[in-house]
Amino acid sequence: MNMTHPFRDSDGDKLHEECGIFGVIGAKEAAAITAAGLHSLQHRGQEAVGITSFSGSEFHSHRGLGHVAQVFRPKELDTLPGLMASGHVRYATTGGSGLRNVQPLFADLADGGFSIAHNGNISNAMTLKRDLVSKGSIFQSTSDTEVIIHLVATSRYPTMLDRFVDALRMVEGAYSLICMTREGMMVCRDPLGIRPLVMGRIGDAIVFASETVALDIVGAEFIRTIEPGELVQVDHKGIISSHRPFGSPAPRPCIFEHVYFSRPDSVMDGRSVYQVRKQIGVELAREAHADADVVIPVPDSGVPAAIGYAQQSGIPFELGIIRSHYVGRTFIQPGDAARHADVKRKHNANRAVVEGKRIVLIDDSIVRGTTSKKIVEMMRDAGAAEVHMRIASPPTEHSCFYGVDTPERSKLLAATMDCEAMAEFIQADSLAFVSIDGLYRAVGEESRRKTCPQFCDACFTGDYPTKLTDFTDRFPVKLNAA
Repeated sequence: MNMTHPFRDSDGDKLHEECGIFGVIGAKEAAAITAAGLHSLQHRGQEAVGITSFSGSEFHSHRGLGHVAQVFRPKELDTLPGLMASGHVRYATTGGSGLRNVQPLFADLADGGFSIAHNGNISNAMTLKRDLVSKGSIFQSTSDTEVIIHLVATSRYPTMLDRFVDALRMVEGAYSLICMTREGMMVCRDPLGIRPLVMGRIGDAIVFASETVALDIVGAEFIRTIEPGELVQVDHKGIISSHRPFGSPAPRPCIFEHVYFSRPDSVMDGRSVYQVRKQIGVELAREAHADADVVIPVPDSGVPAAIGYAQQSGIPFELGIIRSHYVGRTFIQPGDAARHADVKRKHNANRAVVEGKRIVLIDDSIVRGTTSKKIVEMMRDAGAAEVHMRIASPPTEHSCFYGVDTPERSKLLAATMDCEAMAEFIQADSLAFVSIDGLYRAVGEESRRKTCPQFCDACFTGDYPTKLTDFTDRFPVKLNAA
């Protein structure tokens, strides 16, 4: 995350995960495997990508703006030799400085090179940076991730492992990290496990990734999920060691990974993302039935929930909206007019399905409401008799400080309007959201625990599980760190 721009949201009406990470050690063509893994994580970050490799004597890096396939062609991969590599995909930050924030970040420390790729956000990064700068540190980027490099560099502990742990004890927020040194690879997940991380194996090589789909794509066998607060080391001989330096607080993984961020063919903490999304649709149909002729998803993210809604309600499922998959984010510009034009480029009504029908529209979330409003208008223009909107998540009322592209709270529709007012704003005949307990039931829980929730759901409830040192003065929040 850019430390000067905690909220960027330059484009429209969806929340975006800011990055995905991948690493492999002990594999021939490690950089090519990393590129393939990152390609499967492209949904987590579509504007910039980087890969760093270690050849046995030195580190090699290549970074660029664009998709993985655009930045890493065979000639670029040929410049990244070695049996160890890690990579990162991200959404670029408004006001950023091009390549300087693209990860993995790399530094030559006193005892050798140090590379780091980070998914998440350090919520006290600005405070730590001010202290480091006052002591002489010089920063090369505006990324919160660089703070970790400086903390490692200034730690007085003797070993790299101890310095890494010392650095992480000072940071707040969410992180999954893949780091490389001359000795091997270190990965770590924050003590609450807010951001995901998994481990797999290809032959003798060990692989780490944000999601299991990346393991599938590179032909790796899933070994296990990296546990919250766990630090795993792998040396060049393939020896794996696990450490638990941060105690064992109750985990709080991000529940929105199940709703939207993760690919539906991933498995998140033992749960099929696709099946969870279908079950959200089932819960939504139980809680908010609509008298309608057809259930229509807003593609692609609304499809599994729409299937579940249709199966539970008995209302036929149809593809009433066709999405173009050839609209790149280069078309997206800030401003309402551009956002509205972008909706038309991406989606078109299937009039044969819509005309004369009472329809239930299923989408994953409402952020600003601009996209929902245009989709409803599109359905009416195609002849829909009634349009009932159903949302496969609770109302998004609060900003995320853990590595998700969220508008300021004042720009979140649900923070300023009740459900009836939102329905009027998007011009739907009715609007309903799945309840927070319904969402928890869909992921296999009986309900949400109030004193110590099973997930981080702060974007819905405002219960933040960590300190937010850099943000509490400007954006008053409540903490639920039990």
